[in-house]
Amino acid sequence: MPIYEYVCRDCGHEFEFLLRGDEKPECPACGRGHLLKSMSVPAAHSAKSGGDACPARDSCGMSPCCGQNCGLGQMM
Repeated sequence: MPIYEYVCRDCGHEFEFLLRGDEKPECPACGRGHLLKSMSVPAAHSAKSGGDACPARDSCGMSPCCGQNCGLGQMM
């Protein structure tokens, strides 16, 4: 079941919708179905061997890296 991003053409509200089967999404703000499907950036996880344990280490300010307990490593 894909999650799509939409922009309402009537009120401009942006939202995500989990599309199931033949469902027709409606804007949660105004209730209308005049929507534009927007482009979304896919999420990807990459695994590296060696190197830094946390890709967010330089941006979070922890030195040495805390071992990804902060959650920033999962956001990168």
